Amino acid sequence: MKIYKEIIKQALKEDIGSGDITTLAIVPKEVMAKGRIIAKEKGVVVGLKIVEQVFKQADKKIIFKAKVKDGARVKSGKIIAEVSGPARGILTGERVALNFLQRLSGIATLTAKFAARVKGQGSRILDTRKTTPGLRLLEKYAVKMGGGTNHRIGLYDAILIKDNHIAIAGGISKVAQTFRSAKLRKPIEIEAKTLSQVKQIVAAKFTLPVSRILLDNMNIKTLRQAVKMCKKAGIKTEASGGVNLKTIRVIAKTGVDYISVGVLTHSAPALDISLEIA
Repeated sequence: MKIYKEIIKQALKEDIGSGDITTLAIVPKEVMAKGRIIAKEKGVVVGLKIVEQVFKQADKKIIFKAKVKDGARVKSGKIIAEVSGPARGILTGERVALNFLQRLSGIATLTAKFAARVKGQGSRILDTRKTTPGLRLLEKYAVKMGGGTNHRIGLYDAILIKDNHIAIAGGISKVAQTFRSAKLRKPIEIEAKTLSQVKQIVAAKFTLPVSRILLDNMNIKTLRQAVKMCKKAGIKTEASGGVNLKTIRVIAKTGVDYISVGVLTHSAPALDISLEIA
């Protein structure tokens, strides 16, 4: 929670600056208020502890009561939390609190839609590193709450050899040679754009201990062939590129183990949530 407190501190500093001049000019210090945070559309609510911390930093006297738990599926009109206390603090923290809540709930809601589309197919929905700078841990938490699975958190916790790595190294065989001399004990995943590359990776399995192949931007026919080839070699598969709500079920039906979806964090629409003073 320490890192979240710092993120919230910076967000409030960005918004408040030298002071909330509108609230200070209109609302007397002693005025108390009560407010309800309401979902204006159905979705998955995520970020309530963050919202609570926003209001606590805005004014320690504010009391926050969540009415649902993180990950709850709610309908339009559902009261998801209540706040009470100094009116100035509530008004000053309102926008930042809602920004976090709407953003994280939007990610979770979109993730839930993708997860529903692949239900029964055996594929798992993955997030990517296409996140808002500074908010990655929060956004990946939202993906998890929406029914998705977190991919690597950063560049340090798993090895993902992509096309540019391969190009700089001089090809897949050169990558394999490099790994013979590099003792890196992390999961290894490598990207392939063609069946020829998949064959090369499978052939190099004993010198390049790959646990997963990222099958990027393949058409369905090619993807199906690649998945079959990888399963035979005992290598897990991940599909990426061209993934949306219309295509994901067809992709899942190829038998791919994972499907990475960048849109979850880079383009998820915010869930419509508001704070209304009672």
